[in-house]
Amino acid sequence: MSLSPHMDISQNSKADQNHNSTAVPEYESLPQFGIASTTAYQLLHDETQLDTDPTLNLTSFIHSWMPEEANRLIMENIHKSQIGSNEHSNATIIHNRCISMLASLWKAPSGKAIGTSTAGSTDAIMLGGLALKKRWQEARKAAGKEYYHPNVVFGSNAQLSLDQFSRHFDVECRLVPVKASNNYVMDPKDAIQFVDENTIGIIVILGSSFTGHFENWTNSNKPPGLDIPIHVDGATGGFIAPFIYPSLKWGFDIPRVVSINTSGHKFALVYAGLGWPASHIYAQMFNFLNLGFDGYRKIAIKDLHNARLLSRALEENYFKVLSSIHRVLPGRHEDDDPDSYEPGIPLVAFKLSDEFKDKYPHAEQGQIQVNFILYNNIVLIVTLMTPLSKSMLRKKRWIIPNLKGPDRESETEMLRVVVRGTQSEDLTQRLIADIITTTESLMQAQSTDQSSSPNIGPEN
Repeated sequence: MSLSPHMDISQNSKADQNHNSTAVPEYESLPQFGIASTTAYQLLHDETQLDTDPTLNLTSFIHSWMPEEANRLIMENIHKSQIGSNEHSNATIIHNRCISMLASLWKAPSGKAIGTSTAGSTDAIMLGGLALKKRWQEARKAAGKEYYHPNVVFGSNAQLSLDQFSRHFDVECRLVPVKASNNYVMDPKDAIQFVDENTIGIIVILGSSFTGHFENWTNSNKPPGLDIPIHVDGATGGFIAPFIYPSLKWGFDIPRVVSINTSGHKFALVYAGLGWPASHIYAQMFNFLNLGFDGYRKIAIKDLHNARLLSRALEENYFKVLSSIHRVLPGRHEDDDPDSYEPGIPLVAFKLSDEFKDKYPHAEQGQIQVNFILYNNIVLIVTLMTPLSKSMLRKKRWIIPNLKGPDRESETEMLRVVVRGTQSEDLTQRLIADIITTTESLMQAQSTDQSSSPNIGPEN
């Protein structure tokens, strides 16, 4: 887009006195004439007041708060593009410093890692997958073998972008079914059955979007006679595991791990949009400098503490918890040391217990909250359950998804709470009280129905 340098836009800089009668066009073409800048601002400002408070949106992994100094830094540089390296060379320098720090954090050999920022983890996974494919093709060519039928292996709990990679870049998708008995994540023993000489790689998830578990891969999980490389999808766990579980082997200290992606806008604590904007690269470096290793560790410990607090309260009141970060390891004690518990990201997945459902068969889990579908790590609203709407968590301003489980386990419904840095212990206690109150309203409603209609049968 080009603008004439002689165009004076100041003519629209004053407020339109009739702005109250002006409405934002909906499903229409571009307006013929502009309105005053202050009026345009006010119209959009008013509409955004209807947005949900991000702090109460426990569906999302996306970080929604940064210190005032970071906000100022972003606004000072929001007009800069990192791709314009000739104009903004410092953005590229700082970008490369961020990559170097990540390489060190993930235990890459010194001086041997390359990387880039992307708009999101979907783009990053595409790049990682392409690198796997190119590496496999070159090896096949060098060996004089055909290289036209590549496949990639990952679990059915993976985000949709992995399937998109397969379709967009002509790679056969070999989906490994996950099981409840393995915490709804891929079992290496199951995955090996899908591997052959045409497998370009195995994609491992460090922090499942369903239950928060890490998929555990080491050199011992190696198909006989094949050296299959691994890409780690660390969109969430890439900024949890290094700080909380430093002895856990998952990164470049495993020789077969050749690439890793993460999301700056999740547990790296930067606003969404890290990619071309130089301002967000500066914001990521701000966090690295401001927090350091110790600061990231303290925030992650707090998040996990609140997640365990929620998990224990739920298990004591009507629910079965499917995530495991609150489960104490053998020989350890219940404390705030992360090494005392099973590893994972600060996420709580739970469902109504079998005992509760047996006692209250008409109480549906979807009545507690809105039903969702997990789509590419994003939850989409399917339908709002109208019964008992006054007692639903959504009416209390909380947003918690009620998800169907991964493929082959889709009959399982699970509620999911992502515990982020903006969630305090006090807010966690409020959430616990609201979940219990809402659940007890389902119990009371069934009791009322049974007393007024004792001979309830199936609907026609």
